[in-house]
Amino acid sequence: MAKPNIAARRALGACAALVVGALTLTACGGDASAKDNNGKGGKGRGDSAKTSTATIAISAEDGSTNASINTTGVKVSDGRLTTVTMTVAESGTAVEGTLSADGRSWKPKEQLERGTKYRISATAKDKDGKTSAANSIFTTLSKSDSFIGTYTPDNGTTVGVGMPVSFTFDKAITDRKAVQTHITVSSSSGQEVVGHWFNEKRLDFRPEEYWKAGSKVTMKIDLDGVKGANGIYGVQKKTVTFTVGRSQVSTVDVNTQTMTVVRDGQTLKSVPISSGSPEHTTYNGQMVISEKFKQTRMNSRTVGLGGEYDISDVPHAMRLTTSGTFIHGNYWYNKGNPPFGRTGTSHGCVGLQDVKGAQGDTPSKWFYDNSLIGDVVVVKNSPDKTVTPENGLNGWNMAWADWTAGSAT
Repeated sequence: MAKPNIAARRALGACAALVVGALTLTACGGDASAKDNNGKGGKGRGDSAKTSTATIAISAEDGSTNASINTTGVKVSDGRLTTVTMTVAESGTAVEGTLSADGRSWKPKEQLERGTKYRISATAKDKDGKTSAANSIFTTLSKSDSFIGTYTPDNGTTVGVGMPVSFTFDKAITDRKAVQTHITVSSSSGQEVVGHWFNEKRLDFRPEEYWKAGSKVTMKIDLDGVKGANGIYGVQKKTVTFTVGRSQVSTVDVNTQTMTVVRDGQTLKSVPISSGSPEHTTYNGQMVISEKFKQTRMNSRTVGLGGEYDISDVPHAMRLTTSGTFIHGNYWYNKGNPPFGRTGTSHGCVGLQDVKGAQGDTPSKWFYDNSLIGDVVVVKNSPDKTVTPENGLNGWNMAWADWTAGSAT
């Protein structure tokens, strides 16, 4: 067999090298020295293969297990989002979201669930119409590794002048300063508002005196990611506002068995009451209405007594303490006793004249209809002790110096 010509063999090798080089150059995006028709440098064919300049950022990193339930979302730089799909990974349930007007950000409409795996897929386009995409599968912070505070009052409510802001956390808080500094409460009245820790789970805020009538109170909760204890982090981030209504403070005098209702400095009405009996006296002190029930069941066994009573339809009941003190209607008053308002017969509650079924024009119904959550009921001249500040929303029974001493900041 004849040997190939050396020159021809070199030429063939050069052609092969040229072909490989051309393929490599094309794969990398085209000839960087390409010129347009007039011989000057221009867009050329290479630009058609450029990647998009739109850069998508999903706040929850792929594979992360401690994502925020509040701030998880999608943003894009140098472009606009075209599609964002978020689902619960296990069920495939869609999570609705909101795209910003400029198309640069997206976020879920509702707060995410704790300890749940989610999937986000997003696409975007740059100014030249080129597309980019990003995906992330992540899990939000678990319930065991996070804490939440249940708080009162609710956003948008109107409350009485005695209503404190009260938090009850679902985990014990050891870093009280970190938590308290990330909850701010301010009033349009300009009153100084200070927090007080009753225990490792309860934090209340109030001013030195009752809120000014008509003021607006704003509570900013910025606990997302805040360490409350070893390995425990907050997940809440929101702003709550409520309005303080007119000023109403009602005073129960056990000596006279009457209650005088004063609104904005003017006496509205005095009504007869029945306070606690000598065996079951009523607490003294300033007590805040924390709940209202048109009718409710009251069972003596739930407050540590025996089987003295079990009434399924107590009318116009308003809670004053956690331990079970209410101001409520009384339709079962023994007619053989002195007239209503002459003596105390209850098991510690404050009773008002009423009728069965919570109907009719009665003193109890009038007081119920004219009371707000957060109104103050003051009891005086009872042989009992003063209610403790933590028993209900009754921190007003603590001196201001003691209150501020319980602040962590």
